[in-house]
Amino acid sequence: MTPLSLRSVNANVHSVHTPDGTHVGNLKRIGEDWKFKAVGYDTSGGVEPGGGPLTEQHNMVFGTPDPAAVSLRLGPYLTA
Repeated sequence: MTPLSLRSVNANVHSVHTPDGTHVGNLKRIGEDWKFKAVGYDTSGGVEPGGGPLTEQHNMVFGTPDPAAVSLRLGPYLTA
């Protein structure tokens, strides 16, 4: 499992990063839930919403923006 970190963007968004600092998505509060929004980057550095290594986990729902829970659920997909 890969440990992930969260960085607060604002009260409703936390960016999700791998240990080397790579941005792989965001947790966004939508109503009462927190949804993971995958993010990737093209070769010129442009953002690809819904892309990147966690594309298949796009829209995964979390109860809170807890780094341990996010790592537990998303981290295994980064080591496969």
